[in-house]
Amino acid sequence: MRTHHASRTRTGFCLLLMLFAQALAMPAAAQAHGDTVKVVVTGQRDGHVTTEITWENDGDAVEETVAATVNATSPDGSPSLGPWPLVRAPGTRTGWTTAEVLAPGTWKVTVNVGFPALGHAEREVQVPVVDPSPPSPRPTPTTTAPSAPAPTTTAPATSTPAPSRTDPADERGDRAVGWSLAGLAGIVLAGTAAGVLLRRARARRR
Repeated sequence: MRTHHASRTRTGFCLLLMLFAQALAMPAAAQAHGDTVKVVVTGQRDGHVTTEITWENDGDAVEETVAATVNATSPDGSPSLGPWPLVRAPGTRTGWTTAEVLAPGTWKVTVNVGFPALGHAEREVQVPVVDPSPPSPRPTPTTTAPSAPAPTTTAPATSTPAPSRTDPADERGDRAVGWSLAGLAGIVLAGTAAGVLLRRARARRR
């Protein structure tokens, strides 16, 4: 009976030592990292706020789940967005981001961390306007220019001279001139004949 009781006592004592050692180890681990976290707002990616969170003292990554809120306000104070939670960025150990998206514009982003330690950061973030993808160009129909008609060669029109019309007065004048010339020629011939006869008569008298 004493042996069994002694065994239980030893087992309980070992458990107490283990719990005591764990209690001492937890503050030591917390003291190694510190009681604050360093929060840096790095900007945005496609409208999602991006941050880097590490332990303040040694810069180690925070392995625990971070409980943090993100608020965003425009420069004039309205509208205000948030609070949004932070989620771990895929593929990183220290990166944290928001699942929600900021609208295009300038925003003052504030991050407050409450667990596993306290942390705070703020920064002005600009979200650019993303132009929609341009529509694919429509194929332009190809129009074939109408073929020019073959030039037609037109033979030059031969103008037939119109028959000359003779004025009756001109005909009468021509006739008068003709008679005058004929009369003059007759007179000349008569004078010549008379002269020839006169010469012959004189020659005979001699």
